[in-house]
Order: sequence, then C-alpha cells, then structure tokens
Amino acid sequence: MDKIIHRADSRSFSNHGWLQSYHTFSFAGYYNPERIHFGALRVLNDDIVKGGMGFGTHPHDNMEIVSIPLSGSLEHRDNTGRHEIIRSNEVQIMSAGSGIAHSEFNASKTDPVNFLQIWVFPKLRNITPRYQQKAFDVAERQNKLQVVVSPEADSDALLINQDAWFSLGHFDEGQSVEITPKMAQQGSYLFVLDGEVEVAGEVLKARDAIGLSNYDSATIKTLKAANFLLIDVPMS
Repeated sequence: MDKIIHRADSRSFSNHGWLQSYHTFSFAGYYNPERIHFGALRVLNDDIVKGGMGFGTHPHDNMEIVSIPLSGSLEHRDNTGRHEIIRSNEVQIMSAGSGIAHSEFNASKTDPVNFLQIWVFPKLRNITPRYQQKAFDVAERQNKLQVVVSPEADSDALLINQDAWFSLGHFDEGQSVEITPKMAQQGSYLFVLDGEVEVAGEVLKARDAIGLSNYDSATIKTLKAANFLLIDVPMS
C-alpha cells in the first residue's frame, strides 16, 4: 500500500477578502511540485465566499468540475443560458469539454457560502459541454457510503466523464466501513469534512486527507462522529 497524507494545516491558504480559499493541490498562485495532483484528481479547493460575492464569468475546457456546497448556496450561470441555485446537500458537475464559460456567486447577499471545488482530468477530450446537479438524501449516507458522482450512466449519481466515483458518508462514532479500489490501477482519496477517523494506521481530523494507491482494501474507522468525502480516481 502506498499512502500520502495531506494535513489540514499543510494546505495553501489565500485570503482575498471576499474569498478565503484553502488549496490541497497546486492552484493559481500556489505551486508545489509535490502537490500537482493525485492521479486524475487535479484540484480540491475549500472555498468560503462572502455574501453577494463570487467568481465572475471565466472559461474552462477539458476538465470535470464538481462543486459541493457544505453550507449556504451557490448561484450558477453559464454561456448556455443556464441559471441555477445549488444548495447544501446538492452536488453540481460540469463537463467543460470543448469549452464553457460560467460564473459562481454566493446566492445570499449576507451569509457566507462554503463549498468544495474539485477538478478531475477527463477521460475523453473535447466532448460537448454538459451540466448536472442533484439533491441527495442525507439519510442515505448514515453509516454508509452514498455515491454522488459516477461514470455509470444508469446510476442515481451524477455522471462524470472519467472512471471516477465520489462518495459521501456520515458515520457515527465507533462505526467502520471497508473500501476497495473500484477498478484496477485506481487510488482512493479520503477528505475528512469534520470529526475524526482512522485509516491505514493514520488518524485524520477535520480537513485532513489521505490518498491510498496500490492497495487491495482499507478500513475507515470513526473515532468521533464524522462526515467525509471519498474520491476514487485512476492513478495513470
């Protein structure tokens, strides 16, 4: 088993006034040659945006972009004419494909929004841009993993243009769950939202993360009630 540990306090932090952003991987003005990506996982930003503020219209291409509001709501607009509000317990995905321009603003004028912005390298390039969002029942992740993003078109999850799976879990203290790679040559990246877990001999607290590769199985044990995100991605 190979593992890499990313502690919460080892992330880069940028304070732009209207935006506070923690970068797990190299992004914008933060460059760390040891933190370019984990397999196909390219970006994991933990963003807090003030009320009434946001990211103005900007382009993307050939990237799978997943947004997960943790508290508050996001207002999305793009150059296809789409206008949506993404709320807590909803997940948004954009396949930027051949190119899309979008903006993401705090949907509230007063309250902050905290969301995860995650980029994954695509499997196929230059596809027609695609957008989805969906609300997920939090009861379906109580002491089990709830798949919210998947490459399987016939699943209840959002569709991603990559052999990648995103799963959310809320586990009570003393619970455990076994994880295994979804496919050959895949790794698993666990990001703890809150609480405390133990996996592969490591204790992880809020916003700590571990990446596992070249492994057959591992067990996530909750030392304290915890919410976490598990991302399975190809390593090559």
